[in-house]
Amino acid sequence: MAVPEGVFVKEQPGAPAGFFEVEAAGLRWLAVPGGVPVVPPLEVAPGRLATPRLSAVPPTGLLAEEFGRRLAVTHDAGARWFGVPPDDWQADGFIGPIPLPHAHTPVASWGEFYAEFRLRPYLRAAYDKGVIDTSHLAVFDQLCAKLTSGVYDDPSDHPARLHGDLWSGNAVWCADGVTMIDPASHGGHRETDLAMLDLFGFPLLERVLRGYNEVHPLADGWWSRIGLHQLHPLMTHVVIFGAAYVPRALAMARKFD
Repeated sequence: MAVPEGVFVKEQPGAPAGFFEVEAAGLRWLAVPGGVPVVPPLEVAPGRLATPRLSAVPPTGLLAEEFGRRLAVTHDAGARWFGVPPDDWQADGFIGPIPLPHAHTPVASWGEFYAEFRLRPYLRAAYDKGVIDTSHLAVFDQLCAKLTSGVYDDPSDHPARLHGDLWSGNAVWCADGVTMIDPASHGGHRETDLAMLDLFGFPLLERVLRGYNEVHPLADGWWSRIGLHQLHPLMTHVVIFGAAYVPRALAMARKFD
């Protein structure tokens, strides 16, 4: 099938059920007035997603600050509870090629959500693959218990509308502003998206954070918690790519357990 000019098509024959459909639901959910631009889904079908083709430009400080301001607006659009899927989606999602569990009913706190939906499923998967052992699990179990106890909760912060996989490859610098693609959207903690920007390096991140703070000042000490939020993407990398990511994930878990 010929692809029209200006259209970008992703195809994956035999993709799991809902693979592109949940991505399209996330794109629609993230499209909030004044928020970060997202590519709109033009066509979605099993194994296929079409969106407008983006034209990238070099990063600039002004674009970075505007991205930060708009990201705060996107987050502030909110979500019904931690772990909730995008509107009009009632199943789980995906992050990269692997499943991403959603909380289909409210959970008590962010810490409980993060432990039960963002760490334990990937710990089990890594253990079943033989990538981590029982001694590794003990470290993470201690951290999960601490998370569930509420030590890292901030009751004053409501669930944010997250991109969910906001590394540099999913934020395209365009002439009219940074545009987000490929979300793993859900309701979560605003610091999670910011931690993901930092994890593998994002151009002009300091300027992004400056813009973000203009709209929604971040909580005191938030930077000290950034590694906690990076544990989930690190564990997805353990599951997808193997043992090379285990030492970094363990070191991070020990820092917060």
